[in-house]
Amino acid sequence: MDAARPEGPPAIPPRAPEAPEVLQRRRFLSRVSVALSAAAGAIVGVPVVGFLVAPLIRRPPREWRAVGRVDEFTIGSTVSVTFDDASPLPWSGVTARTAAWLRRDDATGFTAFAVNCTHLGCPVRWFENAELFLCPCHGGVFNKDGSVAAGPPPKPLTRYPVRVRGGQVEIQTTPTPIA
Repeated sequence: MDAARPEGPPAIPPRAPEAPEVLQRRRFLSRVSVALSAAAGAIVGVPVVGFLVAPLIRRPPREWRAVGRVDEFTIGSTVSVTFDDASPLPWSGVTARTAAWLRRDDATGFTAFAVNCTHLGCPVRWFENAELFLCPCHGGVFNKDGSVAAGPPPKPLTRYPVRVRGGQVEIQTTPTPIA
């Protein structure tokens, strides 16, 4: 081994200082690149932020929908009624129809419950003999007043406001309530 020759990789010669024009151009292009990246991020980010914030600002539509004449409902019975969803999309078709469980309490009083379980939104069924709403998916059970009787539902069935107007029973709709 030769003592004059050092071990390891060959030495890299020092770089000559760059001209000031090259440094200015590099700085300019670096700043343009950062500005264009920030603009692209803003273009993509604004709609995402709008999508996330809109439900906090926008109130869901509420409309009164007629579900039948008062004399069509028997006092003490609970029946399923259908109506158009409050916020259907133009291409929804038949899926824009929704339902509620409507009970006639007395001559002028009605109570309407959403058909969706408050656990995961599965449809509940009314069993007249047991006077219970049952969710077949996860075993949710609700009393006839909509309160939770058993199972995983965290809260009672959602109630819709009901009114009688011009001999028609009307339900104030909201988007499908889920948990």
